[in-house]
Amino acid sequence: MSDFSLELNEDQIQIQKWVHDFAENVVRPAGHEWDEREETPWPIIEEAAKIGLYSFDFIANCFVDPTGLQMALVNEEMSWGDAGIALAIFGSTLAVAGIFGNGTPEQQAEWIPQCFGTPDDIKLAAFGVSEPDAGSDVSSLKSRAVYDEAKDEWVLNGTKTWITNGGIANTHVLVLSVDPELGSRGQASFVVPEGTPGISQGQKFLKMGIRASHTAEVVLEDCRIPGRCLLGGKDKLDERLARAKEGKRTSTQAAMSTFEASRPLVGAQAVGIARAAYEYALDYAKERKQFKRAIIENQAIAFKLADMKMRTDAARLLVWRASWMAANKKRFEAGEGSQSKLFAGENAVWVTEQAIQIMGGYGYVREYPVERWHRDSKIYTIFEGTSEIQRLVISRAISGVHIN
Repeated sequence: MSDFSLELNEDQIQIQKWVHDFAENVVRPAGHEWDEREETPWPIIEEAAKIGLYSFDFIANCFVDPTGLQMALVNEEMSWGDAGIALAIFGSTLAVAGIFGNGTPEQQAEWIPQCFGTPDDIKLAAFGVSEPDAGSDVSSLKSRAVYDEAKDEWVLNGTKTWITNGGIANTHVLVLSVDPELGSRGQASFVVPEGTPGISQGQKFLKMGIRASHTAEVVLEDCRIPGRCLLGGKDKLDERLARAKEGKRTSTQAAMSTFEASRPLVGAQAVGIARAAYEYALDYAKERKQFKRAIIENQAIAFKLADMKMRTDAARLLVWRASWMAANKKRFEAGEGSQSKLFAGENAVWVTEQAIQIMGGYGYVREYPVERWHRDSKIYTIFEGTSEIQRLVISRAISGVHIN
């Protein structure tokens, strides 16, 4: 177990600088182009793979960091460069979190490397829970997984939506219902390997922000996968279902275990966007002159920037606390993971809006990046659980009672 410290160690500082240099020199200059194209930035992913940033080894080292901060640092720096490109590069890690949170050690060893491939043969992965009629309410999933005992296969049917890398991924990790009567307790996670018949891409979504990240539907039509693709194994699933039917307490549901691990990292991405907007607005306010003086000399602007800095630093502290707690198996007694994602996401929306206000007309046009950062920031109050869902999680945690 690692002690919580606000002082980064030498390895973390070096990795932070390495990732920041890539974000500054490769990611940020490409942000406008790929936002306009609204396509997966394969050349940038290839560059990340060449230097080892997009790789199983790098992500594995981040996940085993005893402080839990390394992956948060990486997400902040990359999203400081451009959130859409960062998600295109690191969208696969959500599937990794799903495998890591629900799979056996053998399944982790088999499937996680396949989420990345190699620099010469890059692979992508996707994680899917949401459905057209099941967004925040994950207990109402209609997609089904039915076990064919004679062939030791699972037959998957349904439609997943809002899936990062959905349909273009080589490996899909999907949460489906195996016993609808049990709601969220009757769900399980499955790996759909590359080349499996019966899985296809549905509608690709044209989005307000993070447009370099591919988001689409995933359609399952009698998609058959081997029994070993059930994460955790069938014996564990049968035991969990039996306990649920008896009304006994069961382990964390498949979708929630992934979200609990990922929410602080999503918060770190929002911190990166907010920091980028704050720094850009600060530089602008120092250089922009009105009435023969820099606008930062006006108290209205200076106080706005002070609040932007304060709130962004506070968001980072919440992210670091939750990241450390997750890495050290500390229970989120007060919804600390949701706190970090909620505050960081709403702060990113607020800070980017203030940056636009400081820059005036220049902040509103696409020639400057702050309007894109504002568009990107809004998703952080929606995906991985809306702000309303985060407040529900926190309120339940602190009250100790069920709140509708």
